[in-house]
Amino acid sequence: MEVILFYISAFIALFTTVFALTRTNAAHALIYLIISLLAVAVIFFLLGAPFAAALEVVIYAGAIMVLFVFVIMMLNLGEAGVERERQRLNPKIWILPAILSGVLLIELLLVISKLEAPATGTLIGAKQVGLTLFGPYVLAVEIASMLLLAGLVGAYHVGRRFRLRATDDDATEAPLTTEISTEIQKEVSQ
Repeated sequence: MEVILFYISAFIALFTTVFALTRTNAAHALIYLIISLLAVAVIFFLLGAPFAAALEVVIYAGAIMVLFVFVIMMLNLGEAGVERERQRLNPKIWILPAILSGVLLIELLLVISKLEAPATGTLIGAKQVGLTLFGPYVLAVEIASMLLLAGLVGAYHVGRRFRLRATDDDATEAPLTTEISTEIQKEVSQ
């Protein structure tokens, strides 16, 4: 049973990662990336690493939301961008991510219901957490951190390219941009 759940989670992780990479809208890519991270957390849990699964959900799926805030700040689209996003954001877009998230939730509930021994909680100190993170789980932690770094760099380039294109297309902003860059050059030369 666990093997089947593993393969379902792996398929969802691969499928949503491909969707996250191919979406042109940052919000849609973010939704698929979060589902991908949740699927990886289920895989960690199935492999007997519940601590790594919890870290995947709490830190990385949560940190992706912070990354989304950075994307919004870097794009700085204003009211026109908000209106365009409202027009594009259709409830049909949420159907596939909701189905995949539901499958992951059902898998997790099945695995938890099949546990034979009740989970007992023990107090864990900061030293034990650090040794666990940078001991057997160091590869998982580093791969996830590189994923976040790649997402942040990608968001920066998408935002930069979009802002440059917006100023080139808008005739009213082009003189203002030229004036600002002329003023900056004057200040730098002084």
